[in-house]
Amino acid sequence: MNRKSLRMLTVAGITLGALVITACNPTLRTHGYRYTDGEVPEILVGEDSEATVLATLGSPSVRGTFEENTWYYITDTREYLSYLRPNTLARRVIAIQFDENGTVAHVEEFDASDSRRVSYVSRTTPTRGRELTIIEQVLGNVGRLPTDQISGQENLPGGAGGPRRQ
Repeated sequence: MNRKSLRMLTVAGITLGALVITACNPTLRTHGYRYTDGEVPEILVGEDSEATVLATLGSPSVRGTFEENTWYYITDTREYLSYLRPNTLARRVIAIQFDENGTVAHVEEFDASDSRRVSYVSRTTPTRGRELTIIEQVLGNVGRLPTDQISGQENLPGGAGGPRRQ
């Protein structure tokens, strides 16, 4: 083996090794609300209002569906490793409840240990009628062509089945 082919083989080996190493490197991504300074500004119960919370934290990630006076700020950090399903490393949810006057009534913080798995029901609602096989779908209209279209009579505008010209 000459020097040139040995050098090319070495460069190809180093490049392949670098690609393999970087493919196994995890990627961290933060989803949802991001705190600007890394820490949550303090929200004071009874003193802060909706306007001051909006000015401090910005728009909430989610507003309560059933509790309309509750705002949620959600942060989620996930680790992505090549083709595998992402793994959630950290989750932080801050729930801020407001009273009727728009003043902060309660602030609560949750993390990943407070979450619960929700199992979905996989039942389906049956539909009326019956399901057709592929052959029934393909051959279903064979023999159903109206004979008046074959004989040269024309339909009026509006589609088949309408009044015919005399």
